[in-house]
This record gives sequence, structure tokens and C-alpha cells, in this order.
Amino acid sequence: MKIKGFLLGHFLSSSSITTHVSGNSYFQSNSPFLYLFRHFCTKSVSNCNSHEKMKLGLGNIRNLDDALTVYDDMSRARPLPNVKQFNQLLSRVVKLKEYSTAIYLFKDLCNNLGVSVNEYTMTIAINSYCLSNQADFGFSILGWLFKRGCVPNVITFSTLLKGLFRENKINEAQKLFRKMVKEELCELSVVTYGTVIDGLCKAGNVAMAIELLRLMEKGRRICKPNTHIYSMVINSLCKDKMIDSALKLFDEMSEKGIPPNVVTYSALICGLCNLSRWSEAKMLLEEMIGYKIYPNVITFSSLVDALCKEGLVNEAEDVIHIMKQQNVTPNVVTYNSLMDGYCLQGRMDEARNVFDSMSNKNIAPNVRSYNILMNGYCKKKKIDDAMHLFREMPSKGVEPNAATYNTVLQGLFRCGRDSCALKLFDELQVIGLKPDFYTYCNVLDGLCRNSQVERALLLLDALENKGGGEHHHHISCYSIVMDGLCKAKKLDAARAIFSGLASKGLQPNVVTYNILIKGCCQNGLLEEANDILLKMEEASVLPDVITYNAIVKGNLKGGKYEDAAKLFEEMDATGFSLDASTFELLLSLLGETEHNPTILKMIQKLAPNTLKQKS
Repeated sequence: MKIKGFLLGHFLSSSSITTHVSGNSYFQSNSPFLYLFRHFCTKSVSNCNSHEKMKLGLGNIRNLDDALTVYDDMSRARPLPNVKQFNQLLSRVVKLKEYSTAIYLFKDLCNNLGVSVNEYTMTIAINSYCLSNQADFGFSILGWLFKRGCVPNVITFSTLLKGLFRENKINEAQKLFRKMVKEELCELSVVTYGTVIDGLCKAGNVAMAIELLRLMEKGRRICKPNTHIYSMVINSLCKDKMIDSALKLFDEMSEKGIPPNVVTYSALICGLCNLSRWSEAKMLLEEMIGYKIYPNVITFSSLVDALCKEGLVNEAEDVIHIMKQQNVTPNVVTYNSLMDGYCLQGRMDEARNVFDSMSNKNIAPNVRSYNILMNGYCKKKKIDDAMHLFREMPSKGVEPNAATYNTVLQGLFRCGRDSCALKLFDELQVIGLKPDFYTYCNVLDGLCRNSQVERALLLLDALENKGGGEHHHHISCYSIVMDGLCKAKKLDAARAIFSGLASKGLQPNVVTYNILIKGCCQNGLLEEANDILLKMEEASVLPDVITYNAIVKGNLKGGKYEDAAKLFEEMDATGFSLDASTFELLLSLLGETEHNPTILKMIQKLAPNTLKQKS
């Protein structure tokens, strides 16, 4: 193995392990945190049975208090227990998801107890940092490992890779992996490859994940891809709606004698259902059962979700009945999908019954459960019901997230309760939740809908000055305000925003162009609207059905029937159709200009029988 020449580069923070282990005053022996540890128990442990007692204690740790009690006993014992026992304790703390406590204890072992920690101890500390989204500190520990002449193993590196992917540091994770391969820093395993493939899939880079899968296939037998690896890639392809590629990879598994499992089948069945390929999904389900691989809660929940999205809620209910018959217990994900299906159909009473039934089945509704139901209420303009649920959440131990606030904000604005919405927007920031892109879009749209376009302009200006995030500088935010200005008949202000987009490094999209075209048409500025359409095409932004309908309607209203007909021909050639309001306008013009050949030609092309019916 090549250890020399391993440069941590930008992976490592500038601080060394001495800073993170011994430099901070709150980790010294006079630390209030450690003082609590030292005095957590008043009894002294010094008898000959203390080590047996501690072994018994290590096996009975159920919560953090138990862990701290055992640690206090261990730290008082003389002689101190060996490092293996401390490692067992730290592992238990990590399993309890008390990562910060595991880090504190590790530092106390090094600084105050003088325990000679080993590679395993340091891997636990690295893992704790990575699980706390502090991978840089984990690399500091790695640096310390090298200074001590220790050789990190594959588990250590896999932990760091997982930490980088967890923090969405995709490039850094890829660089580390390439260095591991190139410099043979450790013996790579299927787990290592799996960590990288999983990280790439979750980051949406399935093409690179497949590339790595192919590399594994060409490699040593010990690192050949297994069922788990194939299932990860197949699942990612299905989520990206690349179902045919997923099925091809599935066939490859059979050819290579790699058996699929319930995860593989569940991913494919879900992918097929989401694309309404029901017959193929049914065949795969039958094949799965034929191989005695029985659907689990994930398989059934995927089916329920797909059926609900298709509007087949009653069929989804049937699937839940089958689940129960097969002794597969529906979980919160299953019921959330069913509830969402009812909400999509506006069947709020039934959705509420599903929500209430979860508690009766000892299934605690989660934040998504609340968000689904509140969104359903908001769409039906039952904002009081939504607000009641929103205020109930903390008492049920459910913390609202940004999506919760976005749902309620949109509901309040759409019901005209803009003052309540703005108070909620302030509340969101006070409690420390960071507004996301959708939050700002909801607030800007809500202000414009409620005739507060000047206030929306002020918020947009504040976002420009704030910077620091793509949602502060996004074309959608400007498009929303431009639309509000056009509807408020402030076309000059909308034009000014449009003209300034390039200086902000923003490219108008089809939505932005449509807003300005529609604004010009509504104000009778047809030549300007036609000029914008030409500029749009010059900028390689293709017009859509909304563009054509807006400009055709504008020309019809302005009496420019020849221009409207020309645009209609162009529209028809691209496969777009007139919407209901444009068609109604044509019909009304037919009565007013019965002998206009252009209008007659357009009507005849759209509905040959219209004239016969009229006569």
C-alpha cells in the first residue's frame, strides 16, 4: 500500500487534530460538559468486580443517560478499562445517534484520561463527525492517524466518502475515491464501491454510477457488483424515468447469475407504475412471486403511490386490503400516499379519515402527513382547517419544515389573507428556518395577487442585495414580479425589469417572454409583442402553446386578422392548439365578421362543422 505522498489537499481543514482534540477550552478537564460527566454518578468504582460490572453495563445501554453512567464508571476505574471497552461504549453512543456526545467522549479519552486510542477509536470519531455533517473535522482525525504512523483501512476511507456525499460534496468525494484507487491507499471492497455508487445515484449522477458499475465488472472477483449494487443503480434509473435502461440492466443481472431481490423488483414495479405501464408491472409482480420473492411494505407502498397519482384511489385502497391479507402492515408512507390521492381528487373528508385512522393504528403522522392534508385544505380554500392542523403540529411532537410554511403561505395568500401570510413569513425566519426558493416565489406571487406589487418589488430588491443563494437571484422571481406589474398595467416597470436581466447574468426563459408578450397584447401593443416573439426566437427560446395563444388572441382583438392567421398556421405546424378562450374569441368574431375570409378559414380549419351548426 502506498501511504507516502497521500496529500489531503483541500479535503482537510486548515486546523490540525491538536486543535480539534485538545485546543478548545471546553474540551479541557475544567469543561462544564465534562464536569457533568465526572459527577454524573456519586459512587466510586474501585473494587475488583468493577470491570465485570462495566461489561454488564455496556450490554444494557438503552439511552444517553445509561451511556454517560457507564462512561463515568469507566473513567473512575483503576486501572482504566482497555481501549476495546471504550470503543464499545463509543459505538453504542453512535448507535443512539448522539454524535456530538461521541465526539466529546473521544476528546475526553485523548486529553484527560490518556487512553491510548487505536485506529478503530479514530474511525468511530471520524464517523461521528461525518454523521454530524462535519467531514472536514473527520479528515483532521485522518491526518492525526498518519502522524501516528497508523494505516487507515477501507472502513475509515468509506466512512469519509459517505460523509462527503452526505454533505453533497460530490467533487471532493470523487477526487478522494480516485486517489484511493490510483495510490492504492487501501484494499477496496464492494462496500467502498457501493458507497460511491449510492452517493452518485442520490446526487442524480446515474451515468457516472453506471460507469463505475462497468469498472467493477472488469475488476477483480472480490469487487464484482452484487445484487445490492445493481439494485441501487436500477432504482436511480427508475426514479429518473429511464425505465427501459433499468429493465436492460435487470436482464443483465439474470445473464450474469446475479439474483434480484425484493428491492430490485420494487424499484422496477414502482418505475413501471409511475409511467402507467401497468401490464408490465403486473407481469413483473407475478414473476417476483413465482420466484418466491414476496412483496414487502415498500413494494406495496410504491403501488399505492402510483395508483393514487393516476387517480385510481379506490384501486389503491384494494392494494392496502391485499397488504393486510398478506400480513404486510401498511406504514406512514403507505397512508400518506393514500391521503395524497384523496386530496388530489378534492375528497377531503376521506383524506382526513385516513389521517385520523393512523393514530388509531399506532402510526404517528409525520411532517409529510400534515403537509399533504394542509395542502389539500388550502387548494379547497379551507384555510382555517389548514391553520388548525398547522398550530396542532408542535403539540404532537411534529416540527414544521420549510415545505409546511410554503404550503400555508400559499394558502393564506390565495384566500386573500396577506397580512396573516406576511406574519407567518416573519415567524419562519424568527424560528431559524431558512426560506427556500419556493418560499420566496410564494411570497412574491402572493403579494402580486393581492395588489401589493410595490411591496413585491421591495422584496425583490432586498433579495438582490442579500445574495448568497441561487433563490435570491433566480429568473422565476423576476418573472413573477413582471407578471404582477403587467396585470397592474405597469408595463414600463415590467419592461425595465426585463431589460435589466442580462446585467444580472440572467437569461429570460419562455415564461418570462410569455409574460411580456401577453402584457403587450393586453395593452394593444401588437408590434412590440411581435418584436418580442422575434427576439425570443433569436435567443433560441422556443415559443410554447401559451406564447402562440397570447399573440394570436392579441392580434384577433386588435383586428389584425392576417397576422393572427399567419401565426395560427405556424402554431398548427408545431402541433399546438388554440385554448378555449382563444377559440371562443374566434367564434364571437365569426358572428361579427361573417364574410371575413380569414376568420372563416381559421374556423373551418379548427372545426369544419361549426359553420353548418351555426346555419
